[in-house]
Formats: sequence, structure tokens, C-alpha cells
Amino acid sequence: MYCSDYHKEVCKAMKTLSLNPKTIFLGQQVGFTDFYGTLKGIPLDQRREMPVAEELQTGMAIGLALEGYVPVSIYQRMDFLPRACDQIVNHLDKIKELSQGIFNPKVIIRTTIGSKTPLDTGLQHSQDLTEMFKTVLKFPVVKVTTPYEVKIAYEEAIKCKGSYMIIEVQDLYKD
Repeated sequence: MYCSDYHKEVCKAMKTLSLNPKTIFLGQQVGFTDFYGTLKGIPLDQRREMPVAEELQTGMAIGLALEGYVPVSIYQRMDFLPRACDQIVNHLDKIKELSQGIFNPKVIIRTTIGSKTPLDTGLQHSQDLTEMFKTVLKFPVVKVTTPYEVKIAYEEAIKCKGSYMIIEVQDLYKD
């Protein structure tokens, strides 16, 4: 079903991230399924299934990052990421300044713009809020639309000392 070069590059990036034993993947469809096939081969002990509670998930990711873990906080669809805006905008994005540089949590936020084919999932499953997040966040927000962009974005997220948001396009998972 998912076999595009774009999808393969996302899978490679997840595998690379998982090589760090401090990386933890958390989100819906992360513990019990492979999140659109992108987490196949990732050890189950590095995955945490989350309820539908975006604010809780982001808070957990921040707490894990403050404890030295590298959380990859995965949100099925970007439409619901605004539910976590308090934690993202007022906490994650400002902790370094609020702590006078003592803390700089690294959370990789991975989200997707929902698929519009073969069935348009409607207004609440395929919004692109990239520009909104680019406007309000100081840390990098990158939308990836080619396999090469996927590769570069995740390489940069791994190297980055702080947080990073990567926005994938589900329609590009398919060939």
C-alpha cells in the first residue's frame, strides 16, 4: 500500500532515529500499529501508545526531553496539533529562555497533512497549518514534499540541539 520513495525515506529516518537508545516514539497508532508502516522494525520498547490527548502527549514529550530522552512525538494529522499549542508555544518553545539557558529540551514533532486521495477526509483531517506554526515558533518547522527533503529534514532534526517540527504529506506515502 505505502511504497513510494517518500515513504521509504520516512521509514529510513525512523530507523536512524531508533538507533539512539534514548529515542522514544510516542503517539496514536505508535504502540499497537506501525503508524502507516513507518515504524516497522522499531523496537516496541521504544514506542509509547498515547490516548487522544494531544496536550498530554506534548507534556510527556517535554518531560522526557528534560530527562535526557529524545522523544519523537507523532501526531496522526496536523489538524489536531493546535490542541497542544499551549505546551508547544508557551512551554517547549520558551523553556530555554525561561530557564536562562539551563534547559533546552529536544523534542522532534512529527505530524502529517492528512490524505485527500482516494477519499478526501474533509476539513478536519487534511489541513495544512505549516505557516501558522512557522509564524509562532522559534524552533525549525519544515514541511517535506520530496524524498530528499525528508532525508535532509530528519538529518537536521537529529543534529539540532533543540526541538524541531517536521510536517509530512500522507498523499506522498503512496506510489
